[in-house]
Amino acid sequence: MKVKLQNVYQVTRDMDRALGFYRDVLGMTLKFRDAGKWSQLQAAGSNVALSSPEEAAAGATGTVMVLEVEDLDEAREQLEAAGTSVVELREVTHGRTLTCRDPDGNLLQIFARKAPKPAS
Repeated sequence: MKVKLQNVYQVTRDMDRALGFYRDVLGMTLKFRDAGKWSQLQAAGSNVALSSPEEAAAGATGTVMVLEVEDLDEAREQLEAAGTSVVELREVTHGRTLTCRDPDGNLLQIFARKAPKPAS
């Protein structure tokens, strides 16, 4: 069996509030919305969606979505300006991550790669 990632979705109890975060704070593009049931967004070519509990798979809970940015400090400033608190900021082998929560309390990580070392 061959598989490809078609979509990732977060379950939300307040579609307007969640859209305000993912579209307006994180800059994702809204592709379509089915009232309060489902919203399909795009983040640099990847599909991301928001689902009402009724539209989600039975027993679905949040995922941890990892979004990549070029400038983690700029992302942190934008998130904090929007009232989002940072849970954790840490260095990893190949970059830095910032962990926060979306308006429904789902964990979200923002990742920035380390700049490549210049050739000597």
